[in-house]
Amino acid sequence: MGIAEKIKEIEQEMARTQKNKATEYHLGLLKAKLARYRAQLLEPTTKSGPAGTGFDVQKSGDARIALIGFPSVGKSTLLSKVTHTASETAAYEFTTLTAIPGVIEYKGARIQLLDLPGIVEGASQGRGRGRQVVATAKTADLIVIMLDATKSEEHRRLLEYELDAVGIRLNKTKPDVVFKRKTTGGITLNTTVKLTKTDEKTIRTILAGYKLHNCDVMIREDITTDEFIDVLLGNRKYIPCLYVYNKIDAISLEQLDKLARQPNSVVISCEMDLNLDYLIERMWDELELVKVYTKKRGAHPDLTDPVCLRKGATIEDVCNGIHRSLVTNFRYGLVWVGRLRRNRASY
Repeated sequence: MGIAEKIKEIEQEMARTQKNKATEYHLGLLKAKLARYRAQLLEPTTKSGPAGTGFDVQKSGDARIALIGFPSVGKSTLLSKVTHTASETAAYEFTTLTAIPGVIEYKGARIQLLDLPGIVEGASQGRGRGRQVVATAKTADLIVIMLDATKSEEHRRLLEYELDAVGIRLNKTKPDVVFKRKTTGGITLNTTVKLTKTDEKTIRTILAGYKLHNCDVMIREDITTDEFIDVLLGNRKYIPCLYVYNKIDAISLEQLDKLARQPNSVVISCEMDLNLDYLIERMWDELELVKVYTKKRGAHPDLTDPVCLRKGATIEDVCNGIHRSLVTNFRYGLVWVGRLRRNRASY
């Protein structure tokens, strides 16, 4: 039996099992097995094809945004509009067969925008070049899921499921859990909050399922069983996400208002150039980039060419952003912190 068949068998068993206190431990083991099999399924296979093709796109610029969606939702059109990159566009599906990069220049930053091939149902199991799409999406600082405003919301749920199945957690934060392996001493489990979504017995059962018999676990958040499994695997990616609804010129004002009011959502029309400027502004806000301006002694700061960094960057990151040789000779630095709207540092 192949891995895909084992995954399907476990999913069917989980669907048949009633969720109650008596089955909680059994479901915990099934979820742990399912996570292991999915990780094995997406392990990289041997490389094939000529060099320079496929999804091996070098990360460049100050941040990377991945465009994900079903075929024929307008991703290629959006890339062409906001980056002036020539991308093949057509009314039929599967126009994009590889990752096509473009660059958005905004507020002094260079943001790489990747148009990835359309995802099909079953991408998490490797269908439709799903492995390559997922591997590239995990390197993004922001994921933009493009949807057709004229179609069912089921498309959004399917895309969320496919990404969640391969360990991409959209608009979520990493669970506040400290996990440390040991060589001896058994399992030490401490909690600082009351666990209402799982319990100690389930956690110990999952640890045994992963053959972890010596470790320290500190839980400082009311987590679920799935979140604890994510901590054990350690390869989950927590990435912000924007849901972009295209083709709003083809729906009613009532539908438009409903979509625009959903959390983390933006409504646009690529064909009519509606709301594209606002979309870029929302991308900038979600990336939470910090702009650092250099200043020579006795002169005013150079406000024309900032060094753009991700939130939480260090002085070393600033030095590398200017020139990598600067780190070895760096002794000290003077930092002035300014404030922009939403209390974000500007320099």
